[in-house]
Parts: sequence; structure tokens; C-alpha cells
Amino acid sequence: MNNQYYILENEIQSGPFTFDELVEKDIDIHTKVLTPTNEWQYASELPEFYEYFESKGVYFPTQDNLATAGWRILAFFIDYILLVILIEVAAVESGMLVLPTVTSGRFVMPPSNTVMMIQAVFYVTYLIYNTLFELTGWQGSIGKKICGLRVVDANGQKIGFIRSAGRNLGSILSLVLLVPYLSMLFSEYKQQWYDNLANAYIIKTN
Repeated sequence: MNNQYYILENEIQSGPFTFDELVEKDIDIHTKVLTPTNEWQYASELPEFYEYFESKGVYFPTQDNLATAGWRILAFFIDYILLVILIEVAAVESGMLVLPTVTSGRFVMPPSNTVMMIQAVFYVTYLIYNTLFELTGWQGSIGKKICGLRVVDANGQKIGFIRSAGRNLGSILSLVLLVPYLSMLFSEYKQQWYDNLANAYIIKTN
């Protein structure tokens, strides 16, 4: 690219730089850039830098990369199956759960209080699992990683512990109320209501 850019370094204008020279300076999303059209903008606002930032693990949410409900549902079911298997194995090994057995030609199910306890363990594990994975370089759970999804903020970065925990508490509430993914149908940015509260976006990177 032959375009020339200026940047602010310690509030002092420096340049001009070509695109390649600017990239070599290891700029970040908050670097102010004077574009060839004579406008000061953050580097994160300039589409020509998107590929550079993606190489740094920063994925800006755009209308083209927002995850659809289908991909989010698939990622959820992958995580759901993994967690159910993990919790049931742990419950059986600890003696909390005795697998149904055939007695007199019928299945004997575990007591309701045991079922409720296992459900509570599932929701707590779901919260911890998703929150912690969203703080890693994957920016999402195992299911999201498999589906190529990431949880990001408006600047394409991790959303932080508090916002992630709040987002996942909202996800659990949607599961309890049996209304997951419905709010996405009314969202311009394909967000769940709890995504919107956390200022988070789910994007597809591949």
C-alpha cells in the first residue's frame, strides 16, 4: 500500500509511515492514526488493519462475522454433552448417583433431591467452565473453539471476569426458563439479552 499515515506518540504527531511501516511499529487498537483522508481515528476503526489485529488475537465484531444461532446452538450442545458426561461420572464415582437398574421389569430412578443436587452442580460447573475458558486465549469454551467462535467486546478483546461471569449467569437463567436464543431473533447484532448487558459479541473466526 502506498498510503501514508501519521500517528500520535505521547501526544506528538509522527510520520509519515506506510502501512507496512506502521504495522512494524506494533501499534495497538488505541493508537490514533491520521488517515490518508485527513481524519484522526483509532487504528481499531480502520478496516485495513483488521487482518493485522487478527494476527494479534483481536477479532472485531462486524456484521460479516457475528455467529448465527445455529453455530451457537451447536457449540452449546458440544459443551453440554461434555459437562453432563463429566458430572455424571463424578457423581457415580462419589456415590451421589446410582445408575438406574432394572428391578422387577422397571427402572428405579434416583431420588428427586439427588436430581436437584446434580442439576445445581451442573449449573455451577457450567458457570465456572464457561467463565474461565472465556478468559483464556481461546476466548470461549471447548464447544466454541471447535465451532470457531469467540466471545469478544466491541474492541475485539476479552470481556473480563466480571462481565463474563454475568453473561454466563444470564445464560443459565435462560436455560432455567427454557427460552435460550430467542432474544437473538430481535437483535441487530445477533446478541442474547445477556450478551447485550455484558457488551459482548459472539463472532465466528473461520
